[in-house]
Amino acid sequence: MALPPIFDRLRLPVIGSPLFIVSGPDLVIAQCKAGIVGSFPALNARPQSLLDEWLHRITEELAAWDRDNPDRPSAPYAVNQIVHKSNDRLEADIATCAKWKVPITITSLGAREELNQAVHSWGGITLHDVIDDRFARKAIEKGADGLIPVAAGAGGHAGRQSPFALVQEIREWFDGPVALSGAIGHGRSILAAQACGADLAYIGSAFIATAEANADEGYKNGIVEGCAADIVYSNLFTGVHGNYLRQSIVAAGMDPDNLPEGDLKTMNFGSGGNTKAKAWKDIWGSGQGIGAVSAVRPVAEFVAELEQQYLAARDELAAKVRL
Repeated sequence: MALPPIFDRLRLPVIGSPLFIVSGPDLVIAQCKAGIVGSFPALNARPQSLLDEWLHRITEELAAWDRDNPDRPSAPYAVNQIVHKSNDRLEADIATCAKWKVPITITSLGAREELNQAVHSWGGITLHDVIDDRFARKAIEKGADGLIPVAAGAGGHAGRQSPFALVQEIREWFDGPVALSGAIGHGRSILAAQACGADLAYIGSAFIATAEANADEGYKNGIVEGCAADIVYSNLFTGVHGNYLRQSIVAAGMDPDNLPEGDLKTMNFGSGGNTKAKAWKDIWGSGQGIGAVSAVRPVAEFVAELEQQYLAARDELAAKVRL
């Protein structure tokens, strides 16, 4: 099945994933201008009224870019909605997104039929992130247009399954849009995501180490200096299992190798977690793919490098197939 027309303007088959605290208008606009989908969590805009200002700015700046660059139009943007019952802003945030007709809505931690219907009413599409085939089926049953399989190694809230197993199971019954998440930080990994059955790559951690990201310099440098061995998988901080930088856990005075279990019942996704150290302010989310990140740089430069790597990997693979 072909991707919806909304993705026709992509330079690369990539969605920049929504990063709590880190993703804001600067990062989203830079990603869209560079030719990939930019996204941010609605909860990053605080107070709630700020969401309207952010969407106004994103809409206006991308429209101006398109007028000035007809040969290089911007990619669409997305807003992430946390559907979990702890999010008491959800209805207000959906209403604000309806006002601006947000092109893509990414839903997390719950699937709601009425939310999908609302997005469809203004002409948008919804992508739901899932960690296994069971949740994927539920999301499509409730009207999601596409899926984001969050495989082992993804930054932040992540699943345990291999991307090969997860995408294969989904592709047995679903032929709609699929964006694979999990340790993708290099152009060859984008090609690999497509090769295993996904349409798009979903990249988050690598964009933390960009000039436009709203992240502490220590966080950015931790991404540059880190590798897969520096990632710790725990549910302590939000009640949901996720991947975090070991250095930030140590800095918060905890032993990353002996973390207690978390409790989803005590979690408030708008404020913090189950410890005095707050995710994502003090405990830094990160995926296992950060070994590919070599420097902090502007988004445009990083996306250009991803494109070069992707095209080189595609040519190399084609040559191997011909042998």
